[in-house]
Amino acid sequence: GSLPKWVVNRVSQIVAPKAMKKIYKAGLKYPEWKRKHEPGYKPWVYPEQSTLPSLSLAELSLQHADSLENIDETGLAE
Repeated sequence: GSLPKWVVNRVSQIVAPKAMKKIYKAGLKYPEWKRKHEPGYKPWVYPEQSTLPSLSLAELSLQHADSLENIDETGLAE
């Protein structure tokens, strides 16, 4: 189902500022935390440090929104 726009707007007025405050507080503590936890490990800066498997561009494809409406989920467990 869908929620009325006024519900989404009202909840976002309450939840978004609280979430931003928590994110801000966590960000303030990050430099100290990073100094204690592998300070040189920065795969977002040095991709060669990444341990994630690489994907070739040939394996990627564009998906259009209309194709997402017809996803077969019959084999998935609930």
